[in-house]
Amino acid sequence: MTYEEWFNQQGKLHANVMKKLTDKSMDEVIEYFRFDNMVKNEPDFCPLYKDNKKCHDYEDLNCYLCACPNFRFKMEGFEEVEGKTLFSKCNINSKDGSQYIGEDYIHQNCSGCIVPHREKYIKNKFSRDWFEVMKDVREEV
Repeated sequence: MTYEEWFNQQGKLHANVMKKLTDKSMDEVIEYFRFDNMVKNEPDFCPLYKDNKKCHDYEDLNCYLCACPNFRFKMEGFEEVEGKTLFSKCNINSKDGSQYIGEDYIHQNCSGCIVPHREKYIKNKFSRDWFEVMKDVREEV
């Protein structure tokens, strides 16, 4: 699956959950997206849910921002780095992020970073429209 396909699919999944929460306050929506609740009530939101597995080892994991607004991707890549194409990166250079480096590619690895999964961060970025929160993620070629 490409970044673009994943981006659009995740936005649709998020919108489907949000349709159920139209009468809820921001705090209630954020509470609904807590990992334990999502595993129970939205098993199709994430493939990891079927195994009750978290993508990040964080006790208070919140899945509202399944992806990070600081993530950046370009389908054709940003630049060449030592002969490898950089396809994705962290816009804030999180100290907890890293990179997957292959023979001819580099992709951002966010698995060590929990920035977007903290409720305080989510409240700061909150919008009922996931695509609005994520508007800067996709960079044009």
